[in-house]
Amino acid sequence: MKKLVSLLLVVGVFFVSGFTEHIHAEETVKVGIVNENSERYWEFIAERAKEEGINIELVLFNDYVQPNEALANDSIDLNATQGYPFFLVWNQDNDADLVSIGNTIIAPLGLFSNRYDSVEDLPEGATIAIPNDPSTYGRAFQALEQAGLIDVDEEAGIYPEEADILANPKHLQFEYLDPATSAVVLDDVDAAFINSGFAVDAGLLTEDAIFVDAANLDTFNPIYTNLIAVRDKNKDNPTLLKIVELFQSDETAEVIEEITKGGEIPVWENYTVDEIYQLADEQGYFDDFN
Repeated sequence: MKKLVSLLLVVGVFFVSGFTEHIHAEETVKVGIVNENSERYWEFIAERAKEEGINIELVLFNDYVQPNEALANDSIDLNATQGYPFFLVWNQDNDADLVSIGNTIIAPLGLFSNRYDSVEDLPEGATIAIPNDPSTYGRAFQALEQAGLIDVDEEAGIYPEEADILANPKHLQFEYLDPATSAVVLDDVDAAFINSGFAVDAGLLTEDAIFVDAANLDTFNPIYTNLIAVRDKNKDNPTLLKIVELFQSDETAEVIEEITKGGEIPVWENYTVDEIYQLADEQGYFDDFN
């Protein structure tokens, strides 16, 4: 009888263990992404996640707003699509409770042209295509200032608008476009700022740009670091934190560099999430929110 009880206990342990592993293996996490290149390296992360019993389902969006809307309404579990400036503004404007649980990459903002080989060659009255969301067009104006083409009022802070341009010697004209369409209109404008993911999707390399704002990381503002976002209630979820750990690995860094050909730069070891939030506070990112 004792042997029978022992045998039943052993069988029960194996059954429970197997059942637990099965449930864990079926755990699915929906991840929002925005371009084909990120899809490729997230497929690599998904393969590694399977070894941890996590099934990652990738959800591809065609703009930067939809992934946050989907996250806020529980349609997805996390997204990895944006830098802190866009994230902070969207979160505030939509009274959302999204939080960052990990830093990922810097996506250099490049100025591309099919007509000119340098920013110095841009003619009087040249038309520049600029992404139309405030966080990115502010970054584009800062990049034009870095390139020596315009002067921006320092009082404008980190979200400068066209009205904040103090000097525009070449009388540049600006055309505001959805970030996903900037590469499409490259033949119709003198130059265009194109987010790195969409640039790589269009067959453009960072080295093809006539100006890149992140060419020197020592002088680049780390506030433009990209992040992994979740809802506040899930910020301590061990499964989601495990996915962050898988992303922030040497293996993933190598895959990102190979796939994007320098279009995205792994920087998660440079700053922590708390340090970026502190930097955002110091740079006045929360001033307009109070």
